[in-house]
Amino acid sequence: MSDPWPGRASAPSLEDIARLAEAAFESLPDLFRRAAGEIVFRVDDFPDEEILDALGLQDPFELTGLYQGVDLSRRSILDAAEPARVFLFRRPLLDEWAERGDVTLADLVSHVLIHEIGHHLGLSDEQIHRIETG
Repeated sequence: MSDPWPGRASAPSLEDIARLAEAAFESLPDLFRRAAGEIVFRVDDFPDEEILDALGLQDPFELTGLYQGVDLSRRSILDAAEPARVFLFRRPLLDEWAERGDVTLADLVSHVLIHEIGHHLGLSDEQIHRIETG
């Protein structure tokens, strides 16, 4: 994806990140989108204190995305009431994007989104990494 912010003076907003996430999701193969099913995407500036505490993190910049819910491999009919959620955290994403300098923001958002959807599908970090590296 091309980066829609070359030379822009202000940082991309929550809505800008949400648009990138929507475009990334729409660009995925149909089979992958259907497998993801009903999933809610949310963009916040940072993870809240409850999330940081649950993950044992001190620095909110350490977390660019999070899957929250019961993954599809363990879901039962009783879990259907609570929607699965993928959170993207704008400020950590922007920080990583600026530090790396070797990837577009659109590609970074897409990478994090796909990673979190992988957790929704029941994949571990190791399995996701193996898929990404071929």
